[in-house]
Amino acid sequence: MAEVRTLPVPSGLEGERVDAALARLFGLSRTRAADLAATGSVLLDQRPVGKSHRVRAGDWLEVTLPEPGSQEVPVDAEPVPGMTVIHDDTEIVVVDKPVGVAAHPSVGWSGPTVVGGLAAAGYRISTSGASERQGIVSRLDVGTSGLMVVAKSERAYSVLKRAFKQRRVDKTYHALVQGLPDPLEGTIEAPIGRHPGHDYKFAVMSSGKPSTTHYQLLEAFRSLSLLDIHLETGRTHQIRVHFAAVHHPLAGDLTYGADPVLAARLGLQRQWLHAVGLGFEHPGSGEYVTFTSPYPEDLQAALDRARH
Repeated sequence: MAEVRTLPVPSGLEGERVDAALARLFGLSRTRAADLAATGSVLLDQRPVGKSHRVRAGDWLEVTLPEPGSQEVPVDAEPVPGMTVIHDDTEIVVVDKPVGVAAHPSVGWSGPTVVGGLAAAGYRISTSGASERQGIVSRLDVGTSGLMVVAKSERAYSVLKRAFKQRRVDKTYHALVQGLPDPLEGTIEAPIGRHPGHDYKFAVMSSGKPSTTHYQLLEAFRSLSLLDIHLETGRTHQIRVHFAAVHHPLAGDLTYGADPVLAARLGLQRQWLHAVGLGFEHPGSGEYVTFTSPYPEDLQAALDRARH
C-alpha cells in the first residue's frame, strides 16, 4: 500500500531540483526520486512536477511513496541470459555477472541488470533503501564481468556494507594489460576523480579520492601481460584508470587509450577485465567464505590468441 507524505519545502532546500530535494528529505536515491517524479507521484502545490523542477521554500510538497519495507518487483525485472547464481542462502546470493549487465537500474541505462535478473528469477531481497538498488553492496561496471555479492536480508546488507567500507573484503581481478609493468609486482597509489572533460570517464587527479591498486604478474606475452589484481579501494573504473595512468592500458579498453589494432587482433569488444575472486566473512555464520569465477568465453579466446 502506498504512503502519501505532505510537508512544506524547508528553506534549506530553496532552489534544489526535485530529485535532489526528495533524496535529502526521504533518503531516496536520485534515480528513485526521478522515477517517482516521472510517474506523477510528486506534486508541488497540487501540480505534478518533473525531476528537474526547482523547488521554492514554502511550496507544499506531496509525495506518494511505496510502503516502507514493501518489496515491489523492480520495473526492469527480466531474466538475464548468462548470469549464473553460484551461491544462495538466507543471507546472500553470489552471482557471476556477464558483460553488458549493470548492477542496478540507473538514469540512461535501459539494458539488463543484476537486480532485475534476480527479481525475475524469484529471489527475494528484503533490504531497505532505494528499491532499484535492493541488496547491492558493491558494483561491477557494465563492461566488466565476474563475481558480485548481493545481500538478501537487512542484517546482511549492513554487515557487508561495513565490511566493504572497512576494506575487509578481498576482491581479486585478472586483467590483460598492454606492455610489461615495471616492477612486475607493485602498488599503484593515485587519487581518482571524474574527468574534467568527459562525464563518462575518470582520471588520476590531485582533487580525486585516494585509490590503491595492488598487482602481480601472472604471465607475460610479447606485447601483453596477464596480471592478478587486488583492490584496497573501489573507485569507479579504478583498475582501468590506474593502469592507463602508468601507460599500460587494459587490452581492448579503447576509452582509456588501448590500441584498437591490438584489440581487433585479439577479437576484443571490451576491456579484458574479470572479477575472478571474492572473499569475506559470511554475514550470517561469520565464517570466511571464498568464491571463484572462470574467464568467460570472449576473454579466454583473447587470452589464447595472446599466447599463440
